[in-house]
Amino acid sequence: MRAFRRLIVSADDFGLSPAVNAGVIAAHRDGILTDASLMVNGAAFDDAVALARANPTLSVGVHLVLVQGRATAPHHDIPDLVDDDGLFRTNPVTTGFQYFFASRLSPQIEREVRAQLDKFATTGLELSHLDGHLNMHMHPTVLAIVLRLAPAYRLRALRLPREPLALSLRLDSRAALRKIAESATFRTLSGYAARRLATHRIRHPDHLFGLHQSGHLTEAYLHGVLDALPVGTTEIYTHAGFVDDEARRWRPSDYQTAAEVSALTSPSVRAALTRNGIERISYRELANGFLDDRGS
Repeated sequence: MRAFRRLIVSADDFGLSPAVNAGVIAAHRDGILTDASLMVNGAAFDDAVALARANPTLSVGVHLVLVQGRATAPHHDIPDLVDDDGLFRTNPVTTGFQYFFASRLSPQIEREVRAQLDKFATTGLELSHLDGHLNMHMHPTVLAIVLRLAPAYRLRALRLPREPLALSLRLDSRAALRKIAESATFRTLSGYAARRLATHRIRHPDHLFGLHQSGHLTEAYLHGVLDALPVGTTEIYTHAGFVDDEARRWRPSDYQTAAEVSALTSPSVRAALTRNGIERISYRELANGFLDDRGS
């Protein structure tokens, strides 16, 4: 049987700002981007929805925000999750511990997850997948809520952030300690999640890149990944986007997201897909099982 290499290329934070939206659409129209993860509580949500409707080949999922962002549910529904302005806590580590050990927060987390999924549903867009800002969807408490709600929202695919560490370090050895810590954390969480996704018949890519390279996904890095792409379905996730004041407010100052747009639209990157026999697919296809009829 032929060994297929399939690739999903996604962008987080769709809806964060007009400039981010413009970068996402440029990377899709003029490059290899297949998917975008919609931040329903982003300042440019309406703009993102209009762009998604105008570009129906773009597969769109939910970018679940439970830290470093604005809530969707009203303050009185989730008073222990947000401040008086409706903003979540900013530290993902301490927030993660609170979400795990403070069981009284679980009903409020569920209200917020429902609110975000309900807001996505109002767009009329097909829900292709779900992932999380800072990968908070991998938190055991959050994952349990997502899986419980999945049938009601027809959620059939989810990101598992487990990146091959050795290849990632070979392509870019900077920040090695941070990458090693990330790898240990998210491989453990992904292993825990994978068994539960199988039980709930929720699909996920076999491999992932971009976790250790957030905001710094260069053309050279892309070439390295494409030349070594493993057999199966792989997701490369990016933070492609242009920069405006709203993007500067929320994203780290060292993120080079416009350069990610340039990398994704590079003719040499597209040529590398062809040279390596890589088929681009979307989360929409993965979720709907279209690939089952085409072999694996």
